[in-house]
Amino acid sequence: MPGGFEQPMAESSPLPSALASLLGPAGLLTEPTDLAPALADWRSLYQGRALALLRPANTAELAEAVRLCAGAGIAIVPQGGNTSMVGGATPDASGRAVIVSLARMNRIRDLDPLDMTMTAEAGVVVKTAQEAAAAAGCLFPLSFGGEGTAMIGGVLSTNAGGNNTVRYGNARELMLGLEVVLPDGSIWHGLRRLRKDNTGYALRHVFVGAEGTLGIITAAVLKLFARPRTNEVIFVAVRDAAAALGLFRRFRENDESAIRAFEYMSGDGVDLTVQLIPGVTLPLAERAQHYALIDLASTRPDADLRGLAEQVLAPAMESGEVLDAVLAESEAQRAALWRIREEHTEAQRKAGASVKNDVSVPVSRVPELIERASEACRRLIPGIRPMPFGHMGDGNIHVNLVQPEGADPAAFLARSHDIMDCVNEVVRELDGSFSAEHGIGQLKTDMMEEWRGGAELAVMRQIKAALDPKGLMNPGKVLP
Repeated sequence: MPGGFEQPMAESSPLPSALASLLGPAGLLTEPTDLAPALADWRSLYQGRALALLRPANTAELAEAVRLCAGAGIAIVPQGGNTSMVGGATPDASGRAVIVSLARMNRIRDLDPLDMTMTAEAGVVVKTAQEAAAAAGCLFPLSFGGEGTAMIGGVLSTNAGGNNTVRYGNARELMLGLEVVLPDGSIWHGLRRLRKDNTGYALRHVFVGAEGTLGIITAAVLKLFARPRTNEVIFVAVRDAAAALGLFRRFRENDESAIRAFEYMSGDGVDLTVQLIPGVTLPLAERAQHYALIDLASTRPDADLRGLAEQVLAPAMESGEVLDAVLAESEAQRAALWRIREEHTEAQRKAGASVKNDVSVPVSRVPELIERASEACRRLIPGIRPMPFGHMGDGNIHVNLVQPEGADPAAFLARSHDIMDCVNEVVRELDGSFSAEHGIGQLKTDMMEEWRGGAELAVMRQIKAALDPKGLMNPGKVLP
């Protein structure tokens, strides 16, 4: 974006010099080469423009920067690791907003193994938070494919889920308190470590999942947990998706507390991952059309998780629900089994254009979702390759569709909304949601009126108007 502040703002505006004085050369970037990485989303769906990239070093700097921008009527797009799947951290094409990066606000302010809490700034990378917790003998359980890039502020702003949600909950359930810079530049100091606090409205929950449209999360008090001492990872071929759900029920009935993750993968998705990702291999003798990955963990050093697995798998194999299974024999093997699941997204990227659906339905209806949505998309576009996978244990399946072999990627992506509508028609009939863990961003705003209209959307708009009357916080996101 050539010109930085020069184009959209009057030359007499004091804002550029005020921000330069406040943030310094490391905190205010306007050169096109510096801005470029922040202007495109992770999936390359959106390309925006911006006046500048602000990189405050602390909450006080951010608050003052927000106050200055609010006074000048300049919109703000908060950005963490820039891993949004829905364009939630990308500015629009007007070039009239600033991007605020939280990357320099990356301190872990406190970690208390007795309280089992961590107070982390918004720019702390999720993987760093995991490692800090582990060093203190604790567990920060939020885990997903982008954890090496995504930041705490971003995962809270989107209410990220991930692999361990079935046991520990979404990001919202892992948060006790927040510090937030509000749209006028004031600071809400809500960093409380309390497990019980019944004092009026639970304001912290207003900002989780709001995608930066109501304020900027600058720090959070996060829940920690005891580290598991025993772990078993099982890769299973199952008869169909219903059999996978039946296996989940068997594990839950035998020891619900042992289940850390329960993931579903289609046969075509696994085939593609084995084919396109070096080092990924199928650990079973024969391929199948459906697979499940089960991660069992316990804080008890004497927990017989292998015995539990064998106890559950034996009758499931006798009934024909389970066709074959392998239990990891080492940490390296556990990582290899998980890699089959984690590399699905990269394999689909290598296979060509893909349309990603992040949907949820009641757990009992996941098999129907997989079958009906896949078939509906095959009818819509002959040759399309459905590759559903994801978190069966909490009802969140990524119904991803890869372009037909040899098709034009651009032409396929041009039908993205047709494909999403096709999937969502099934989701609606199954009492589900069109967004489970990725958020709304700018990709799905057009769905909000139909799905969340009436009183629900009206209340959301009232909250937005009350907190951000000028509409300057991450405009064009979440609300239509």
